[in-house]
Amino acid sequence: MARLFGTDGIRGEANSYPMSPDLVLRLGQAIGVYFRTKMAHPRILIGKDTRRSGYMLEQALCSGICSVGVDAFFLGPLPTPGIAYLTRGLRACAGIVISASHNPFHDNGIKIFSGNGYKLPDEDEDKLEALLKSDDLENHAVHGADIGTARRIEDAIGQYAVFLKEQFPKHLTLDGLRVVIDCANGAAYRVAPKIFSELGAEIFMLGVEPNGVNINDHCGALHPQQLREKVMLYKADIGIALDGDADRLVVVDDKGDIVDGDELLAICGIHMLQKNKLRNRALVSTIMSNMGLEVAMARHGGKVVRTKVGDRYVMEAMINGDYNLGGEQSGHLIFRDCATTGDGLMAALNLLEIMVESGKKVSELRNCMERFPQTLRNIKVKDKIPLDQMPELTDFINRCETRLAGKGRVLVRYSGTENLARIMVEGEEEDVIDNMVDEIADQLQKSITQHTQAKPSAGAGVGNSKGKSGGRTE
Repeated sequence: MARLFGTDGIRGEANSYPMSPDLVLRLGQAIGVYFRTKMAHPRILIGKDTRRSGYMLEQALCSGICSVGVDAFFLGPLPTPGIAYLTRGLRACAGIVISASHNPFHDNGIKIFSGNGYKLPDEDEDKLEALLKSDDLENHAVHGADIGTARRIEDAIGQYAVFLKEQFPKHLTLDGLRVVIDCANGAAYRVAPKIFSELGAEIFMLGVEPNGVNINDHCGALHPQQLREKVMLYKADIGIALDGDADRLVVVDDKGDIVDGDELLAICGIHMLQKNKLRNRALVSTIMSNMGLEVAMARHGGKVVRTKVGDRYVMEAMINGDYNLGGEQSGHLIFRDCATTGDGLMAALNLLEIMVESGKKVSELRNCMERFPQTLRNIKVKDKIPLDQMPELTDFINRCETRLAGKGRVLVRYSGTENLARIMVEGEEEDVIDNMVDEIADQLQKSITQHTQAKPSAGAGVGNSKGKSGGRTE
């Protein structure tokens, strides 16, 4: 059986394996048993986004947790970083997030934070998975008064809102700023308006009417087109777009242009360098990040440390290297001095702080970084055939890199959360890299076809969708 945990927990179509109620109930049991060995009276928090399937899955999780003698606490819809924060603040042994982040509503997922607010490392996930698949799990069931209890924490949103507002400098306000906020009909639909209005901004809200099926639907960080229109209509200073679980941020500036995670990292990193607040004069990003970020940081005496894709790996690098700023091009920004995971609302507040202090608009601040042309293509695959098992593809990629002559990058990798192969080429000339991506996509299709014919059991179906992005993959 394939490993259940991917780069960001378990994810799949709701009510189908692995996001089926029976498996999620067993996962709840495994989580309860695992943390019961670490704490005498463990408490586990359960939060979610606004997907219809969240009700079903939280009940299944709770049933499993309580059946092995552990108490569960419901937080309701709350951003992923809010669940991580409350896990620490309420001294719980674990916090569980039911969310598929930016995926469509019919998907759902589960990710787990330990008591310190950090995502579980791979080795702990492996232990949980072993427990879940073991025949011994049922032997841990308890009876009578030993069965765990389930309660609801009513003021979870208020606690998280107070925490975020405390991160904004006391001598500053958002008075006079016009802010459009798109909550993607997701987990931040209640907390985001509260925070920005209470700090003094004039706010205009989008994506705050969740109905269980409209999360991320042509709104939020993945679809900021409507936000752009509203920023221009209201002559706003900034547009803030969150995704379904509000752990990522995409910004629309005062001119209607989209600002992604790389540019936000550059703005925040350079600001922290100038304030002597950037630890070790470096930030952490992934291999997806644009080369322009490195150039911008180097111009101000800083550097970029790269890691593989996934905010959990960014955080690991930040801890190991003692860095306090990191993130991804997709908009996950981590401010480790006060957070343990990516937080779209905290990132927005940090950007607004820079705007207020400097008196500059985002359209001015983003000039600190010049992007290199990049093209990304996603190739749908049925099975993720290891790339090193297709030597003709590897050879072709190496030849493409030679053609770039050290002035660009080629990366191909599989998505950790979807059945996609991602091809990225970065270079100086857009036409050249566009053609190169097409060539690599064609070669990938040929290689998969050859592999399928040779090994039918490992076949893959291929389609593709093309788009522009900044990023590097492996």
